[in-house]
Amino acid sequence: MIQYYQTQKLSKQQKEQIFNIWNSEYPSGIRYSNLSEFDNYLDGLADKVHVLMLDDDHRVVGWLAHFNRADERWFAMILDPSLQGKGYGSKLLSFAKNVNPKLSGWVVDHSDYMKADGSPYESPLSFYLKNGFELRKEDRLEIKNLSTVKIQWSIHEL
Repeated sequence: MIQYYQTQKLSKQQKEQIFNIWNSEYPSGIRYSNLSEFDNYLDGLADKVHVLMLDDDHRVVGWLAHFNRADERWFAMILDPSLQGKGYGSKLLSFAKNVNPKLSGWVVDHSDYMKADGSPYESPLSFYLKNGFELRKEDRLEIKNLSTVKIQWSIHEL
């Protein structure tokens, strides 16, 4: 059974588990070579809240962080591949959507990257569009090892 846990501070073990999922599931160009580099990334997130998905052994199998950056609320998210396509990602995302009126993120919008194991990295863009995010085609992040497009979600008042 999956449990959800929210915290502002991660244990070393939780960081290691997230680091391992990050390095195996994201494109290999944005892998962290060690836990210290990943820790520096996490330390750079302002006003962050972590939402963890824990399995029966209390291992992290999914992670979402929402945080402040450039006067906006942003998020990052990753799931163990065994849980993808089963509704867990949508539920994890709902934790951030329920407490933030607006969320922004960067997403790879093509299938040109490989994961660390050599398998293709599949763009999660359709997942985010299905979950109410809108594509901001005019906003792209182009860095040495990554090309992404901005996605944004907001509460629509009736």
